[in-house]
Amino acid sequence: QVQLVESGGRLVQTGDSLRLSCAVSGITSKYAMGWFRQAPGKEREFVAAITWSGFATNYADAVKGRFTISIDNAKTTVYLRMNNLKPEDTAVYYCAANDQRVPSTLAHLYDYWGQGTQVAVSS
Repeated sequence: QVQLVESGGRLVQTGDSLRLSCAVSGITSKYAMGWFRQAPGKEREFVAAITWSGFATNYADAVKGRFTISIDNAKTTVYLRMNNLKPEDTAVYYCAANDQRVPSTLAHLYDYWGQGTQVAVSS
C-alpha cells in the first residue's frame, strides 16, 4: 500500500528558504515522484518531479533555479528544497506518485497523493 506523508510547511518571509519532506512507503522503482501546489482559488499546478532513480528531474518555469527536488539514498523520503521564496509561492504543497516512470507535469497521471502541507510566504 502506497502512503505519502508531507511535512515541513510553515510561515516564512520573502527570500527565506524551506525544505519540504514527503515520507514514502509502498513505492517501488517503477514510480516517479512529483510535487504540486494549490493556492486559494487556483487550480493545482505542477512544481517539480523526479524519477525514482533520481537521474531525471523536471521543474515548472516559475520555480526553476530556486527549487530542487531530490530523493534520499534510502529511498524513504522525497524532498523539495525551496530557496528565495516569494509570496506567490504561498500554497498547499502536495507530494504525489505516478507509475509511468517519468517525471510528468500532468496531475492526472499521478495515482497517489499525500494530504498536503501549507507554505505561506509573507511579503
